[in-house]
Amino acid sequence: METLRRVLRPEQIRELSLALIIFVAVAFFSTQIENYLSGRFFVRVSTSVAITIVLATAQTLVILTRNIDLSIGSIVGVAAYVTGQVLGANPELSPLAAITVALIIGAGLGLINGLLVAYGRVPAIIVTLGTLAIYRTWLIDYAGAKTITADSLPQWLVDLPRLNLFSSGELDIRGLFVLAVVIAVLIQLALNYLPWGRRLYAIGSNPEAARMAGLPAPRLVVSAYAICGALAGLAGFMFLARFGTITVTAGQGLELQAVAAAVVGGVSTAGGSGTLLGALLGAVLIDTLNQSLTRMPGVSEFWRDALLGLLILVAVATDYVLMQRLRRLWIVDQLKARAAPTPAPEEHHAP
Repeated sequence: METLRRVLRPEQIRELSLALIIFVAVAFFSTQIENYLSGRFFVRVSTSVAITIVLATAQTLVILTRNIDLSIGSIVGVAAYVTGQVLGANPELSPLAAITVALIIGAGLGLINGLLVAYGRVPAIIVTLGTLAIYRTWLIDYAGAKTITADSLPQWLVDLPRLNLFSSGELDIRGLFVLAVVIAVLIQLALNYLPWGRRLYAIGSNPEAARMAGLPAPRLVVSAYAICGALAGLAGFMFLARFGTITVTAGQGLELQAVAAAVVGGVSTAGGSGTLLGALLGAVLIDTLNQSLTRMPGVSEFWRDALLGLLILVAVATDYVLMQRLRRLWIVDQLKARAAPTPAPEEHHAP
């Protein structure tokens, strides 16, 4: 076990555990649901999880700074509705322009959250609970009970969810799923290798030490919220493409799935710890459970929500009890390895 701890970081152990849990869950449901292991079910899960992956990525950036964003579900709704309205009025708009509209909407709303948290010094949970309601109320007032329908949208957007990058029999790999995974990978690379990413981890790990080191913590928090909002706007565009019909309730409840995916994936609510690979696996686990429980007879929607809440509680408790202990042991092992004397090279004498 000690050797394993030296080879793998605690986050990697968590990721391997999640992969095992996903495998066990799939094996269990395959014995309970007829025709469960099929290409069609994979397509259903991968199509659904694409939005969750993008939102989990967004939420991870904020949680790394010891904050949270509970408004991203409302940002998804606003971005989906307004982008749909713009496309309905301007069907000649290019896909890149439509995505840009959604990104700008999301980034603007995320920026408001970041400024209030970083410079207004209002607790993040209070700010984002408030903006969750404010953004949704604005959408209800703006929409005026009108619904965006698929027949008002350009055909390329309606066809987008069915775009396959790979197809073999029943197994299809959809473009939106690949896009979500690529985004998660690119942002993880930015967190690992760019000064901006390393500073996010630093201010979340030890805010006081980061302040004394001269890191611009408020600006970093604002940037995390702005990018989080932009990703939520992109998720709104994906939501629009997937469902076509958008009402004022679009995106409602997605904030819970995003938080669950992040914390189940090992992103510490204490900040400064976690990876987007873990968040991605957390999103896959949650969507696999949701889709599986939907197909199981006798399981109500309320129990699915209860299970999601239970996953969050278990993940947070595990992080504080087990993962914190693993991190301490890993640090001790690393210090021991560095302190171990290096064996002297053997001397060779000429014959």
